[in-house]
Amino acid sequence: MAASLTRTQWFTLLLLGLDAVLLALLEVFFLPLRVGSLGTVPLPLTALVGAVTTPWLVRTTAKLVRPGLSFVPLAVWVVVVFVIGLTGPGGDLVLVQDWRALLLLGASALPAALVLGGGLGRATAAKGLGRG
Repeated sequence: MAASLTRTQWFTLLLLGLDAVLLALLEVFFLPLRVGSLGTVPLPLTALVGAVTTPWLVRTTAKLVRPGLSFVPLAVWVVVVFVIGLTGPGGDLVLVQDWRALLLLGASALPAALVLGGGLGRATAAKGLGRG
């Protein structure tokens, strides 16, 4: 049976979930960023931010809280991106309907899911080796 979380672990999990919310908001709202003299060149820098930060949140949760709860930042990030992106403030559609939205989702959620699966696999393997 798994031990319950300490107050510090709960606080850390809450803080990492809040980080996921703030990063998702930042990434969705700045995704339509354009550069150039007339604002003609799309520059989805937030996809790069998501590619670095979302897997980092998952890995940090696995290290500081528990590997079994490392899905929490990824789940929070996905929910916030879809809820705010599709039903944004005032009912506006914030998530742009082109390749940049796919890039954001693929560059952020896919690496985080790979980190999540790898961490859970290592934790399961360590438990199996410890029993032997």
